[in-house]
Amino acid sequence: MNNISVATEFLILGFSGPWSLQFLQCVLFTVIYLFALRGNGLIITITSLDPCLHTPMYFFFFLKNLSLLDICLISAVVPETVANSLTRSNSISFFGCVTQVFLVSFSAGAELFLLTLMSVDRYAAICHLLHYEAIMNRGTCVQTVALSWLTSGFISVIHTAGTFSLSYCGFNEIQQFFCDIPQLLAITCSENITVEIVLILVNAVLDVFCFICITVSYICIFYTVRKIPSTKRQSKTYSTCLPHLAVVILFLSTAFIAYLKPILGCTSFTALVLSSFYILLPPSLNPIIYSLRNKAMKSGLGKLIPRRLLRKENVLNFLQE
Repeated sequence: MNNISVATEFLILGFSGPWSLQFLQCVLFTVIYLFALRGNGLIITITSLDPCLHTPMYFFFFLKNLSLLDICLISAVVPETVANSLTRSNSISFFGCVTQVFLVSFSAGAELFLLTLMSVDRYAAICHLLHYEAIMNRGTCVQTVALSWLTSGFISVIHTAGTFSLSYCGFNEIQQFFCDIPQLLAITCSENITVEIVLILVNAVLDVFCFICITVSYICIFYTVRKIPSTKRQSKTYSTCLPHLAVVILFLSTAFIAYLKPILGCTSFTALVLSSFYILLPPSLNPIIYSLRNKAMKSGLGKLIPRRLLRKENVLNFLQE
């Protein structure tokens, strides 16, 4: 990294506008952040303390790791963004920006790998139930999750090192509410950014591959479910799988557009909104889609909370918030 000393801090411009609108944005971000922390924290607690969720299926093992990554992703961005808006200080230190780039890249990448593994797990459980233990044994699950974390970490280290090995001079103003690789490439004064562009393209290919795996898995699941005579079981499977696909599509499409913003010529406000979607929505929606509608998770929640708090109307109110 030859020119790291040139830049000591960056200016995060974020959402511009009057103070009232910025305050409203802070409130919205804080509410979503607390909601995501509560939902994902409950998942981690329940899946860790309830032994009934440890066997025989390994879906909840993946889910706990997904919740950890959701917390990491949203925590890497929202607290810093809210603090900067409230204090009207838009600066972030060089090493703070490095940390944010790494954590966002790592969390988003590992989360997509885990979503792919979860779709394969559901495929094995529904389409090949009799062979599930042979396909998804504990050793395989632990190894694939560890591989997801390590692969994402390795890619993120290369991305971060490649981005901050470039020269940054001038005002260092980032047209985003967090340190984002495309925006950093847009303000660099280095002429040769070919290596980083290649890394982004390689990452895009991996993302497309994961999306194809998820899509194929659910097509096979839907095909198998159509053969089930019970309409109730069919509708239950569809209500679980379709929201999953919707979140994956939203996550990938907004991330792709945000990363291709310099090429597509999107406005700064459009880029901010799209980035908000892939940073805020998956961590806040995943707990609802994957767990809080699940009977096993509700049962685990019932073991942790006193019975007087678990009257039917209270549980319904909690799940519908």
